Amino acid sequence: MATVSPAQKRDFTVKPLFAEPYFVTNIADAISEKQVAFIKGLKMQENQTNHISDDLYIFRHKELRSVAEAVDASLQTFATEVLGIAQRLEVTQSWALMNPPGVGMHGHTHSNSLVSGSLYYAPLPDPPGNMVFERYNSYRQLELSVDGARTNIYNATRNAVVPKQGDLVLFSSAVHHYVETNAGKENRHSIAFNTFVRGTIGNFRDVSELEL
Repeated sequence: MATVSPAQKRDFTVKPLFAEPYFVTNIADAISEKQVAFIKGLKMQENQTNHISDDLYIFRHKELRSVAEAVDASLQTFATEVLGIAQRLEVTQSWALMNPPGVGMHGHTHSNSLVSGSLYYAPLPDPPGNMVFERYNSYRQLELSVDGARTNIYNATRNAVVPKQGDLVLFSSAVHHYVETNAGKENRHSIAFNTFVRGTIGNFRDVSELEL
């Protein structure tokens, strides 16, 4: 019987088990210069390092109706085509953010939300300040470094999205993410929002039905 040397490589396969999606579409055609000025004119307050609007329901303003409608349409596409669910995704809170030069955004997740979003409604600085998603969001008992030459979708600890003006990015609210420091000379503007499902979930006969 032939023996196999421990050093001999055997054939193997690697297949994805589950995937965590993020969704990008561009809705620049739904955003007017007047709306950009309106959002930039909202009263802001300090939010740790960056700035956040006092108003945390900005999509309720009639001035932003076309933006809110474009976001809503994209959310329904995400719900049906990506998540494969019959329920609607509806925006709960929505707010404006501004990162001055030299300022980023700390790592965080979004509570009481299923899908969150970032909308880059205004011109971005150069470089734009990437949104970075991280695999881990807490203390790790085993710190196993990944060989940079062997990084892939299975072992990467983070992934970055490079935003463009008009881009709408949708992602799981549970995924840890942060924004890189604004290394440009102009302010970095964006809108963030949370969502929840609207409709019936569960099953009537299983006494798990819940109308939302």
